[in-house]
Amino acid sequence: MSGKNISTRVVHAGEPRPRIHGAIVTPIFQTAMFETAGNAEYHDVKYSRLNNTPNHDVLHGKLASIESAEAALVAASGMAAITTTLLTVLSTGDHVLFQDCLYGGTHDFVTHDLADFGIEYDFIDGNDPGSWEGRLRPNTKAIYVETMSNPLVGVSELEAAAQFARAHNLVSMIDNTFASPINFRPAEWGFDISLHSGTKYLNGHSDLISGAAIGKADLIERVRRRLNHLGGCLDPHACYLLHRGMKTLALRVERQNENALAIARFLDEHPKVSRVNYSGLETNENHARAKKFFDGYGGMLSFELNGGGDAAARLMDRLTVATVTVSLGGVETLITRPALSTHQGLSAEHRKNLGISDGLIRLSVGIESIDDLIDDFRNALNS
Repeated sequence: MSGKNISTRVVHAGEPRPRIHGAIVTPIFQTAMFETAGNAEYHDVKYSRLNNTPNHDVLHGKLASIESAEAALVAASGMAAITTTLLTVLSTGDHVLFQDCLYGGTHDFVTHDLADFGIEYDFIDGNDPGSWEGRLRPNTKAIYVETMSNPLVGVSELEAAAQFARAHNLVSMIDNTFASPINFRPAEWGFDISLHSGTKYLNGHSDLISGAAIGKADLIERVRRRLNHLGGCLDPHACYLLHRGMKTLALRVERQNENALAIARFLDEHPKVSRVNYSGLETNENHARAKKFFDGYGGMLSFELNGGGDAAARLMDRLTVATVTVSLGGVETLITRPALSTHQGLSAEHRKNLGISDGLIRLSVGIESIDDLIDDFRNALNS
């Protein structure tokens, strides 16, 4: 019994029963292989590269439980999970629909690599479901969206995306990294596969790289077999760190939700800030959708200053609590300019069309004292 509440399940779900030699914490199985005896097929062999050690099993059970899904799979990185899943669902000659504002790494894979596999794609406006059918082709096999877009933190018509997929026999995929399972559980809204960079909120401590795919059992099993061949496995020690980090997921995200909303309100009222992108603000164009879908508005926001890129550079240089870096989701408050980091691979014209200006600042809010965080931004802005 792991409990009904997600705060309980994130601690207890997936844990081995009986406990391994009574250990409260699942030990690290730092071994490349296990004794074998007449396994039915290759994918059943107990071998660390095949993602089936006890450390993997615990994570798979926990991840599936907290997203109310049938099965889960961890991978060596978020991009390993994303690319392996896409190359499982799609084959040569297929076509896929992508939300138009994607994480930079995903966008680069779509625009630079998919064609090499003979896979076609179109971008769609996530806020305009009425336009999606016009992009359908006879060979369309999937639709891919993000819970909150990176870095503008937009919220698409998520329920409509899952319904559209069912109506047209497509596989629905969603990158749920920004929201985390605490704020949004895609399976509960009808999505087939949820994807995560476990580096971010799932682990939360900025000390490992990992990814996850969560969803319907038959699809996850197909992804597992493809991942076994591609080799993007998560090693047992990284599994242990991710497992440990996940036990505080609910506490961390709840605090990050609170802190982000407070900072968003502070920035929104500051005269030197021209725009704040955060769906928790009642004036935000995404607020109604976010309120409908999410249990919390998340720890991610972005904003722009009146002085553009130069002002953004000065602000980031003067912050003392927030750290300038490219990642997100840690207990530390992290800040970056997407045009110079995560979305640098996009052309300047494409960034402009998406609304990613050179001065856009993305903020991943941590669990520090909200008073200290607001003082840090107040001092940096006023100086």
